[in-house]
Amino acid sequence: MATKTKTLHDLFIDQLKDTYYAEKQILKALPKMAKAAQDPESKKAFETHRDETERQIERLEQVFELCDTPARGKTCEAMVGILEEGKEVMEEYAGSEALDAGLIASAQAVEHYEIARYGTLKALAMQLGMKDAAKLLDETLAEEKKTDELLSKLAQTRANTKSQKAA
Repeated sequence: MATKTKTLHDLFIDQLKDTYYAEKQILKALPKMAKAAQDPESKKAFETHRDETERQIERLEQVFELCDTPARGKTCEAMVGILEEGKEVMEEYAGSEALDAGLIASAQAVEHYEIARYGTLKALAMQLGMKDAAKLLDETLAEEKKTDELLSKLAQTRANTKSQKAA
């Protein structure tokens, strides 16, 4: 029996399911990261991103609708691994001055993964002529890039504060 040749649309749906799963896992992890954070700015950044993530999940659900496909996730091993590393940071650095820096590093790993996924999804949507889906995905891509920039600034601010205290 011959197997069906996979199409670009099949790849798009697979990537969409992977990203949907990843966002749902991130949504569960962000409150834990916010609770673990010691610095009020870090805590606020994780709480803000949690709200954004809820909207991003809603956008993904709209893209599924545009594809006449049920919104269903597919286990994303990459995100499972990234979030597991974040959990290890929270456990190993609990109460230490390095905790927030570790949380920020973990959050940036998540952001970079999401930026890659949303960039690919947007490009696939454009190739498939799905302009409405591409627009929704681009909104999220822009948010992810903005969050990554915020995390970079937070990391830099924390590093500068630590070096000034040491001086």
